[in-house]
Amino acid sequence: MPKLIRNIAVPRRLLANPDRFGGKAEGDLQRGDLLVMGDQVIGFTQTPPEGAQVTNGAGRILLPPLVEPHLHLDKAFTLPRMGAVGGDLMAAIAAQQADKARWSDEDLRTRAGRALAELQAAGVSHARSHVDWGRGDDPHATPRAWDVLAEVAQEWAGRVTLTLSCLPEIDAFADPATAARIAADVARVGGSLGAWCLGHPKRREGFAAAFDLATRHGLALDFHVDEGQESSLDGLALIAAEALRTGFQGPLLCGHAVSLMNRQGEDLTRLLADMARAGISLCALPTTNLYLQSRQGGTPDRRGITRLAEAAAAGVTTCLGTDNVQDAFYPLGRHDPLLTLATAIPALHLDPPFGDHLALISGNAAKAMGLGPLSVDRLPAHRLMLAEATDLASLITSQPPRRPLLA
Repeated sequence: MPKLIRNIAVPRRLLANPDRFGGKAEGDLQRGDLLVMGDQVIGFTQTPPEGAQVTNGAGRILLPPLVEPHLHLDKAFTLPRMGAVGGDLMAAIAAQQADKARWSDEDLRTRAGRALAELQAAGVSHARSHVDWGRGDDPHATPRAWDVLAEVAQEWAGRVTLTLSCLPEIDAFADPATAARIAADVARVGGSLGAWCLGHPKRREGFAAAFDLATRHGLALDFHVDEGQESSLDGLALIAAEALRTGFQGPLLCGHAVSLMNRQGEDLTRLLADMARAGISLCALPTTNLYLQSRQGGTPDRRGITRLAEAAAAGVTTCLGTDNVQDAFYPLGRHDPLLTLATAIPALHLDPPFGDHLALISGNAAKAMGLGPLSVDRLPAHRLMLAEATDLASLITSQPPRRPLLA
């Protein structure tokens, strides 16, 4: 039976063909009566078919699934048992390392399940979690968290698609045997090959090996890179150079890149052009980076964030990630991309119209992860959701749950 949902709004930027979708333009929204035939969204109509089942959308906003490209579910919700944690990135790493003694299978499952429930309520279809590497005294051993979270991902299949990305230091890839073992474990669970780089001495060799292994195994690459403000950090430039040298074709995502703020003028222009040519996507992580960077005692005088606007203007695919939630790296938060966007708007000066920025947590984030496009007019109805908001400012600050369109 045809369904007609009266008074629905869709952000124009989330439509592939807004002029063909019908309805009436209202700022950066398109509003009208939505016709759905079976699982197909027809568009806005003024002449509904006879016998259509009619419901009232009450002005709610229709959205595609949201996508979360950068999480740390192995660390999530550990703050309450850690006591007073503060300081910079290195202090957070040390505090979180000490907490790993508590990471039993049950503990990991409980905390990850809570995070996934938040993601589901927020309307997230796909999420990627990085997993700290190493076990006990061996920094190169596959951690128990890797297998536990892989099992959790299988249990949540059909609700939230969770993929994993390994997170050793980039120097680990400089050893061929270690690199091969890590890549095999990543391929075994269909994950992405990742690492973190903060001026590591063997970073060149590590990146070369990571690109080679990703190509051989058909894996995406996802790096934590240059998460600091030192002008000497060059990981992002090395990744771009290696991607161009190898012609790497898989999805390639770089997160943090805080030191990009040090680059200006022709230096910045060249690097961003290289990133665009290499197909590198850039993920800004506003909560964790604002919290940990620029700590010199007192009020920070510099934003700890990357150059997202400049990257987008240069043709780089840009997105936002929630990163850490209630752990040593960020003491607040919720697993909800709209909350992350709400933080990014003042941090990155993302001016209205707000519809321009929704792709950062939907279509752009999907592209960065190698997923298909997410346009309201190109998705089946069962993948769409209605938010309890009638304007975009309210949408961005709204609380979940957000319900499926056909619920």
